[in-house]
Amino acid sequence: MKIEVLGSGCSKCKKMYELTKIAAEQLNIKDKVEYITGESGISRILELGASSSPVISVDNRVVISGFTSDIEKIKKAIRR
Repeated sequence: MKIEVLGSGCSKCKKMYELTKIAAEQLNIKDKVEYITGESGISRILELGASSSPVISVDNRVVISGFTSDIEKIKKAIRR
């Protein structure tokens, strides 16, 4: 499973990355959660067709676009 958190590197993006790592751990997912920011992150967001950041993608599919602090929502999105 490929999990990416994409964004500009702002505080919301960093928080989303931390929450996504916790969600993956709670789901016993051993794959690394990648954090891609700056120009690379923005380019990847556009490549995936998302319209807001931060973005969580699983296996090259956007599962969350825009910030959420709801870890249960993140876990549900990852499991899809």
